[in-house]
Amino acid sequence: MATAANKKRQAATEAVEPNRAERRKRETRRKLLDAAHGLMARQGIDTTTIQQITDEADVGFGSFYNYFSSKDAIVEAICAETIESFGDALDTISEHVDDYAEVLSASIRYVVGKGGSDAKWGWFLIRTAFATPSVELGLLKRMSRDLHAGLRSGRFKADDEEATNVALGGIALSVIGSRLRGVLDGRAPELAATMALRMLGLPEKEAQEIATRPLPPIS
Repeated sequence: MATAANKKRQAATEAVEPNRAERRKRETRRKLLDAAHGLMARQGIDTTTIQQITDEADVGFGSFYNYFSSKDAIVEAICAETIESFGDALDTISEHVDDYAEVLSASIRYVVGKGGSDAKWGWFLIRTAFATPSVELGLLKRMSRDLHAGLRSGRFKADDEEATNVALGGIALSVIGSRLRGVLDGRAPELAATMALRMLGLPEKEAQEIATRPLPPIS
């Protein structure tokens, strides 16, 4: 009887230990991601080192490579988690809105609103926006898609599509930065959207009206 009880306890212990090990791995990975995200938001990607990340996370330097193959790999993971996932949510706007101007306006307002209210997210976006393909594929890809559709339909006007897309991103990033520094108030999302629509050829009154419509839901 005792032998059977011991075997049962041993089996239970063996089942619990892997769960604990997996939990510790998840916790360590989370600490590395949070540390890298914070550092890169403060100082950018190029000046952030793996040593700084592990020091900030209070994790051994060598342990970093148990989770990420390189600094680029952890940047990719952060972008996928914070930028790409938000971009996926923005994709749902077009399910509720037919007007390309309102779609672009809503996307800009959501991005500026989140960037201006979540300092860590906002500064990370500003300091990495053109430094990694993941960010470009996440938000700028969607902005480019909506711009292209609006130009093709005749809703927007622009002499150079690529330059206009870069300028739209610049508007969003500069307004987020001004909001985080306290230069602009809570009207920053609507201001950015109005500026973008005016640049795309919409009359001022119409641009302002579209930029202040109730926002469509995002998932």
